[in-house]
Amino acid sequence: MSDGPLSGKVAIVTGASAGIGEAIAIALAGKGACVVLAARRLARMEATAVAIAESGGKALVVQTDVARQEDVEALVKATTDEFGRIDIVVNNAGIMPVSPMAEGRIDDWKHMVDVNINGVLHGIAAVLPTMIEQSGGHIVNIGSVAGRRPFPGGSVYAATKFAVRALSWGLHLELGAKHGIRVTDIQPGFVSTELLDTVANEAMREGWAKGWEGKRPLQPEDIAHAVLYAVTAPDHVSVSEVLVRPVDQAT
Repeated sequence: MSDGPLSGKVAIVTGASAGIGEAIAIALAGKGACVVLAARRLARMEATAVAIAESGGKALVVQTDVARQEDVEALVKATTDEFGRIDIVVNNAGIMPVSPMAEGRIDDWKHMVDVNINGVLHGIAAVLPTMIEQSGGHIVNIGSVAGRRPFPGGSVYAATKFAVRALSWGLHLELGAKHGIRVTDIQPGFVSTELLDTVANEAMREGWAKGWEGKRPLQPEDIAHAVLYAVTAPDHVSVSEVLVRPVDQAT
């Protein structure tokens, strides 16, 4: 793996214990990057790290709750202590306990804000000093098609992804030309992952499952391919947004 297009690069991936984050970590390692896996579920990340090592890659595991600023700061310190630099951060950790607003699930709303917005902010704040000092880096935020249009029952979730889109655009304006830092917002449509398990409203969860019977959702590897497209582009190219939708997604 050492001769891949990302050879010598160091990448942090949050939410790396399963689904999209795990697929991204494996894909980055496959292109030569040293990968730091961050999430709350330690055992699952350790298994992924072993698989990466067995394939000739390098991986570090750091147990992290992105909603806790101190956890993310410790993650970045562990990364620089081990590898000396940070070239890519993929802010992927997210939750989706969606439900109709009328149900008033305020704790779920706050939890989404803590993970989906504050978690991204914590990641950005923690890596920026290193990337600015290096005069380069790449911030990849995993947004959603919901960051372009809300859907019934997903108003708060969509609001968090609209925030990710705004942050990504603003970061490019502030950091691109001045510091050589690239920013990408990857916006998946419907992906077959554990994220659906966090849906708070049972009727919505069952409705989605039924609606996708016999159809072809995206797979985590599809999103990993989009990330690779962005981070392997020439240094003067900033891939600002990538919208990835299943052919079978009608909305």
